[in-house]
Amino acid sequence: MVTSCKRACNENRRFLAVAVAFFVAFTGLWPAAAFAAVFDVREHGAAGDGETLDTAAIQKAIDACHEAGGGMVVLGPGRYLSGTLFLKSRVRLYLEAGAVLLGSTRLEDYPETVQEFRSYTDNYTTRSLLYAEKAEDVGLEGPGVVDGQGAAFSGEYKVRPYLIRIVSCRNVRMRDVTLRDSPMWTVHFLDCDAVTVDGVTIRARVNKNNDGLDIDCCENVAISNCDLWSGDDAIVLKSTAFRPTKNVVITNCLLSSQCNALKMGTESNGGFQQIAISNCVVYDNGLAGVALEVVDGGVMDGIVVSNLAMKNVGCPLFIRLGNRARPPVKGMDPPGVGLLRNVTVTGIEASGAGPVGSSITGIPGHCVENVTLSNLRFSFAGGGEASDAPYGAPENEDKYPEHSMFGPLPAYGFFVRHVRNLRLENVEVAFEQSDGRPALLCDDVQGLDIDGFRAQAAPGQPMLFGCRNVRDALIRGCMVGENVETFLCLDGAENRNVVLDANAIPEGVRALAGPHEE
Repeated sequence: MVTSCKRACNENRRFLAVAVAFFVAFTGLWPAAAFAAVFDVREHGAAGDGETLDTAAIQKAIDACHEAGGGMVVLGPGRYLSGTLFLKSRVRLYLEAGAVLLGSTRLEDYPETVQEFRSYTDNYTTRSLLYAEKAEDVGLEGPGVVDGQGAAFSGEYKVRPYLIRIVSCRNVRMRDVTLRDSPMWTVHFLDCDAVTVDGVTIRARVNKNNDGLDIDCCENVAISNCDLWSGDDAIVLKSTAFRPTKNVVITNCLLSSQCNALKMGTESNGGFQQIAISNCVVYDNGLAGVALEVVDGGVMDGIVVSNLAMKNVGCPLFIRLGNRARPPVKGMDPPGVGLLRNVTVTGIEASGAGPVGSSITGIPGHCVENVTLSNLRFSFAGGGEASDAPYGAPENEDKYPEHSMFGPLPAYGFFVRHVRNLRLENVEVAFEQSDGRPALLCDDVQGLDIDGFRAQAAPGQPMLFGCRNVRDALIRGCMVGENVETFLCLDGAENRNVVLDANAIPEGVRALAGPHEE
């Protein structure tokens, strides 16, 4: 009998271990969740009929879960109409397949909530459908849907709620859910630490400011396997206060936006540090595929972007150090000019880009520093003329940063100005329509290293490369077509130590022209 009992106990333990393993493998929940208390919102009075306002019932389930020490609040199949819900520590909201958390279309169902952490977002909306502040171990999971019914709201920021806002929280997990039709930003993480977003789908193009994911003054963030289709920036890192956004990984995502796909800025007060972006596909994108911007002070340092495929983007790459100088809180002194340095971009294939080329620009006296571009192949629309803004693009120091901010660029491929230490290795640019502008134009650049640059040229194109006031440059291993008249044209009085070496320049093409061609 004793032996039989032991055998039964061992079998039960093995069964439980297998059950837990399958639970974790198929749900992705933390192991503790296998034993967590479950709170069904229907048992707390939720109707789930899409007409009854279920805010109080769902909140009752959340509160009960929190007071019990944590667990899972479950929304089964149904449509749960709700205003603002306040998530709390150790509570995971789980939406089963067929469950829709439906945002109310009445603004009064979203009470104003002003967070303690002050930032420039104080000027935006103070309302949201899901909200958490100063909570730990918060989760939103499951194959269900959160629908903000965003088309029902009109007006400026204050009258359009966020779909989800998580402020000053730690250990936040968002997994597998579909988020759609936010009235404003879809998800805003502000002043958070240890955030995981995995397998999330966003569909948000029904209103203004329909960002996908906003990561703001946060640390230790991992975003992966997401599918975002947004009206505004798809994934945007911000720093709307003097806390940096740092230690962020973004990988394996599908991104389409009417604005920028992957962006840092515009707000940059606290800066951006140690950011790695990789293995993403960007398609049908209105503005830049990748936009790196420091215009409100702050330091951008340690950025690596790799292995991206882009199709039909406004421009593949836009890097900007400017001086809009907007403080995070009104009335504060404006910040000084920030720093943008130590950026590596490698392995991007981009086709179908617009007529505006890519650019890397600082401002007079403040240079972008230490940028490496390698293994890039960009194809632009072209159609420009040789006379389009030769070296004369406006500085626009305090203008809102956008890839089209300078008007027609003086180069169809890359325009580089006010930069220190730039390396281009195995970079290729081309156009769909004939373009008379140079492929690359550098203005006020010190420390230029070009190796293996290849560029398409239009018949009779005056020059392939242009340099004005460029110091300490080595240009080697480049392939030059027969269409171009001159490989490199120098302009300005401060060019010095510009060296050409081992470039394939056809007979009849002049290697160098300008005041220092000897």
